[in-house]
Amino acid sequence: MTKPLPEVTPNTWSFLRDPMIRPTGFREYDARWKYPDEINLPGMTALGLGLGTQMHKRGIEPVIAVGNDYRDYSLSIKNALMLGLMQAGIQVKDIGPALSPMAYFAQFHLDVPAVAMVTASHNPNGWTGVKMGFDRPLTHGPDEMSELRDIVLNGEGVARPGGSYKFVDGVKEAYLDDLVGDFKMSRPLKVVCATGNGTAAAFAPELFERIGVEVVPSHTRLDYTFPNYNPNPEAMEMLHDMAASVKASGADLALGFDGDGDRCGVVDDEGEEIFADKVGVIMARDLAKLYPGSTFVADVKSTGLFASDPELKALGVKADYWKTGHSHMKRRVKEIGALAGFEKSGHYFLAEPVGRGYDCGMRVAVEICKLMDRNPSQSMSDLRKALPKTWSTPTMSPYAADTEKYDILKRLVDKLVAKADAGESFAGRAIKEVVTVNGARVILDNGSWGLVRASSNTPNLVVVCESSESEDELRAIFADIDAVIRTEPGVGDYDQTI
Repeated sequence: MTKPLPEVTPNTWSFLRDPMIRPTGFREYDARWKYPDEINLPGMTALGLGLGTQMHKRGIEPVIAVGNDYRDYSLSIKNALMLGLMQAGIQVKDIGPALSPMAYFAQFHLDVPAVAMVTASHNPNGWTGVKMGFDRPLTHGPDEMSELRDIVLNGEGVARPGGSYKFVDGVKEAYLDDLVGDFKMSRPLKVVCATGNGTAAAFAPELFERIGVEVVPSHTRLDYTFPNYNPNPEAMEMLHDMAASVKASGADLALGFDGDGDRCGVVDDEGEEIFADKVGVIMARDLAKLYPGSTFVADVKSTGLFASDPELKALGVKADYWKTGHSHMKRRVKEIGALAGFEKSGHYFLAEPVGRGYDCGMRVAVEICKLMDRNPSQSMSDLRKALPKTWSTPTMSPYAADTEKYDILKRLVDKLVAKADAGESFAGRAIKEVVTVNGARVILDNGSWGLVRASSNTPNLVVVCESSESEDELRAIFADIDAVIRTEPGVGDYDQTI
């Protein structure tokens, strides 16, 4: 295989013939590009050849399940990817249009080792990418992505005989059957189902109806132009729209899904958005009653309540804070045998016997409905208000160039660890510890904390703070962590602040 070019101008002879791949599209755990500015169809074929070569190199059985999200260009991109996989001697099982978790499910349902899902996830139109994995339920992490990047960009893809193509029908139906199981609501439940006109529109309304939920549809007509908003349940635009639908309909809650259905957002019966880490604590409380002594993994951006909540402590729960990112979290849940993992961005990883360990917004929706069924006297707002009160910032993202952000972060981590080692106070309190598995999470003696890490996907740092005491303490934590960040001249303005 010839080496892909980093840039080729669209509407040229070369663009239709030569693979073009911008190297920056190989991220920490996702492959993601603007199309066709950063990758062309021959480039996607080169990626498929590289992925197939990686499978052979690792001794993976040469069979893969492949799906695509509901965007007008995703099918063309998937076809180009599958061509490269077949060139590499891989037997392709095409499951058609899908959610990412449906593609992960297909690995189990079809008993195949590998998966490649063409999706831009929650990114707006104009983006594409591939989520892939070899060791179900895991997806590529930094090591696998680095190896794949080198194979592709160095032109090391190897053509082999034996490639084949088969379209596999019925996976969607099997996926829905698996989600429903034998569960049926025993209490009335009215749910706003918000899909932002994305792929989840083909799944979620039917799923809710089958388990006996009254559905209030919200943008559930498939439309790849996303005429209302980009489906992303971490974005306030979508959450506010969900809240308005709850208030207008008198629904018990709203559940919203991103563009490829691996994330779920929640708004309660009072129209309050409940961020995913707090939903995780509500779910952990419920699951821990069924499975006492469980371990739950939370990403470093998440609330400290997983470790400090008195109810979880009484149930013998163990909390493990880990690296942000769906691939990191899936791997950690599997490695330590956790019952579930919760990520502030809305990815939930429900392991056996609840789920299969991969992030599935539909599975989370079903489990939230089951939770409501097990607590018939309580509303979602009751469950929210039962949590210990904390004050938290939004996820804030000061600019830091992709080429500099990891070096900047390393220096910031060293400075924050040095403060702790020197016994310095932070926001007027003693520093209990600094967790450095993913940036620096400075934890104070009362459980309040501030975090700085590097974004895996954008040229930014990420800053999140939480206080268990007050709004004033929250602002003091942010002020102190920002003061350290401002010692680095390469850090720019925040996208938002408190």
